[in-house]
Amino acid sequence: MSKVDYYEILGVSIDADAKVLKSAFRKKAMGCHPDRHPGDADAEARFKELNEAYEALKDPQKRAAYDRFGHAAFENGGGGAGFGGFGGGSMGDIFEDIFGDMMGGRSGRSSNGRERGADLRFNMEITLEESYNGKTAEVEIPTSVTCETCDGNGAKPGTSPSTCSTCGGNGRVRANQGFFSIERTCPSCQGRGEVITDPCEDCSGSGRTTETRSLSVNVPAGIEDGTRIRLAGEGEAGLRGGPTGDLYIFLSVKPHEFFQRDGADIFCRVPISMTTAALGGQFEVGTVDGGKTRVKVPEGTQAGKQFRLRSKGMPVLRSTQMGDMYIQVSIETPQNLTTRQREILKEFERVSSEDNSPESTNFFSRMKGFFENLSD
Repeated sequence: MSKVDYYEILGVSIDADAKVLKSAFRKKAMGCHPDRHPGDADAEARFKELNEAYEALKDPQKRAAYDRFGHAAFENGGGGAGFGGFGGGSMGDIFEDIFGDMMGGRSGRSSNGRERGADLRFNMEITLEESYNGKTAEVEIPTSVTCETCDGNGAKPGTSPSTCSTCGGNGRVRANQGFFSIERTCPSCQGRGEVITDPCEDCSGSGRTTETRSLSVNVPAGIEDGTRIRLAGEGEAGLRGGPTGDLYIFLSVKPHEFFQRDGADIFCRVPISMTTAALGGQFEVGTVDGGKTRVKVPEGTQAGKQFRLRSKGMPVLRSTQMGDMYIQVSIETPQNLTTRQREILKEFERVSSEDNSPESTNFFSRMKGFFENLSD
């Protein structure tokens, strides 16, 4: 009795891609899974039939062999397709089933042997203000694009690539060595399954040409230094019609003259005079949004004191929240004193008491006690 066509079993067309195959298998397998139909011999047979069809078609090489030879590809050691041992596969098949997705498949090629284009990297430097506001930047990227003359297939207009006679279009060849079947990339077509006898003059058969592309890059508000933006499909065109790679924009934020950033918060160090710290006062400071704000300094402010300005920091990426701004004051010691200024300071020192400098008084008192205890 002749076997039913695998495509018919899964209910898909012969040109169905891997995603369609997987979806069709899962949908049909759910309806006849033995766990849902215990003791039902027909459901079990149907499930085995679906599994056999999917196992054959999900593997690009097995599928190619099936498309050429039908069910004969898997009979008597594989007929002319070279499937031998381990139930119709090779050790290479087994390792690829286990590690294929994790290792990125076969040398960046898709299931039809088309080589994927390379990913591109572009370094972009922006200012802190641009990071705050966000921006749309136009960048010029030199890259490989699909050749318009041959539409990416690499063949001269009016001609087309032909199936590789060495591998029969599979892109790989096998050689039996004892109990094992060793598989390698076809040396004639480099794994593409096709050869070009009359290459396109504009791209020399590669299916792509080099040009500079202008792209618009959206930099969202709040983006941080070191962020990577991925633009899918904007990398190099694949070889001979292969899928396009991706473009990665690596962002760096220029150091700012006044502000330092930590996450969504902004820090700014502001020097103030000794008299302002002692008597109190206020000063005006700029903010990252381009505005200004006043900071009140209370009487007796010490060096290192921080003032928090709520919601004056950076926007949180893809959020309505805002960070804070922290003003840290440093107290500047007077320099280049005049005679009169020296006299005033000496007079101040003469009339000062320990209450005017509690921190230093306490420090030296504790230090004195420490060394007295050591001498006892």
